[in-house]
Amino acid sequence: MKLKLSTLIVFTIALAFTSVAQEKENHFDIGGAVRFNIFDKSWVNDKTQPEFTWDTWRLNVDGSLGKIDLSFEYRFYPNSNIHFIHHGYFGYGWTDNLYMKLGVSQVPFGIKGIASHSYFFQGQYYFGLEDDYDIGINFNYTGINKLELDFAYFREAEPQGSGGFASRYSYDIVPGQRIDGTDTITSTIKELNQFNLRAVYDILPSTKLGVSAQVGGIYNSVLDKSEASTAFAVHIHSAWGKGWSFKATALTYDYAARSDDNQKLDIVQMGAYGSGYNVAAKANSYSAGIAKTFEVNWGPINSIEAHVDYTYVDKHISDYSDTQQLVPGLLVTAGPIFMYIDYAMGKNHPWFNENFGEGLCVGDPDAEWMKRFNINIGYYF
Repeated sequence: MKLKLSTLIVFTIALAFTSVAQEKENHFDIGGAVRFNIFDKSWVNDKTQPEFTWDTWRLNVDGSLGKIDLSFEYRFYPNSNIHFIHHGYFGYGWTDNLYMKLGVSQVPFGIKGIASHSYFFQGQYYFGLEDDYDIGINFNYTGINKLELDFAYFREAEPQGSGGFASRYSYDIVPGQRIDGTDTITSTIKELNQFNLRAVYDILPSTKLGVSAQVGGIYNSVLDKSEASTAFAVHIHSAWGKGWSFKATALTYDYAARSDDNQKLDIVQMGAYGSGYNVAAKANSYSAGIAKTFEVNWGPINSIEAHVDYTYVDKHISDYSDTQQLVPGLLVTAGPIFMYIDYAMGKNHPWFNENFGEGLCVGDPDAEWMKRFNINIGYYF
């Protein structure tokens, strides 16, 4: 699966001759955020709980010079001693209806933006299908009545950060090695040449129904060949009344990949935040979340959102135990301060587990619900 660079260049030049977008006023803004976490894990039974940690700090630069926009974000995670790019792209409006991003941008798959309400995202984030970022070229078109189209080509995953191949913001397939009985299975694989298409239609003034498709290669450098990987989703996002929000997604994925000895993989390794873990190569997933925002005037507090998010992951191999995630919580807003108060629960979940990373592959049929009470406080400027 190859796309020649010359094709992209010719396509871009052709679009340039049709550009009628108005020039924007030159400006640059610098911002960022500082966030802290306070949490208590049910699977840790010692005096270290609860813990208070410095979650992250980040730097944002957004601006426009002439007709070229710039958006950049870099993140630092002091508690894990890692740092990496979140996104960074040049933007250009070819017309009033067609906008292009070139660089590291969000993959157009699923609900636009994020599919969740809580600090923890929905479960599909943990296998690379929510709020994913890759490097390539990304187009958004809004010229058809009530219909919005996104189409993109990504050469590969976003660049790795300070902590090696698994040091990145969003989960991507990375090289891995695991033990299966007496065998050691090595897979020197990576994502390569991915195409995305998303269509979202306004079925009501405040309800968007969409479909997404993703087709890409998982390249094995030892075999020097790629397997075709696919993902498809149907999703809906509705906002109504005074502060109600509902988001739901049904998706299926097949991370087709081969080991270094040319065997089909039932498990692939994915990595982010400096660590990798195993994920079932094929599954269906269903998620839904509902939220209600209340406008208040309590000193500095101006709004409170109550939310519940749920995800179920149905793995295709019958011997693999399914994964669940349930997160009820609140989002309290006070000017530039956002505070998430969540009671996150997971069953066979890689992050809610006494053995980090276990859960999204084989899992445990006798797994219990693990809980994490979490308060995240962020100052955004």
